[in-house]
Amino acid sequence: MERPGLVKVGDEVEVRESVLKTLQGTMYYYTIHPAVAMSGNIPAKDRLTSARGVVTKIEDHESLWTVYCEFDG
Repeated sequence: MERPGLVKVGDEVEVRESVLKTLQGTMYYYTIHPAVAMSGNIPAKDRLTSARGVVTKIEDHESLWTVYCEFDG
């Protein structure tokens, strides 16, 4: 997340899945809708099974905020 306060701990969020073809195989990345934050590349074996989650933690790294979410399934 590039700006503080777009989401807070306890917020329910929806993510959108995108597919990326790489030399390592198919990867997935997720964007908290509407474009709040984006994940790193996730291998197919760790693909999310749910598009809805809850924000559990936000880490402040001065000009960048890392958002942690928990998903069912």
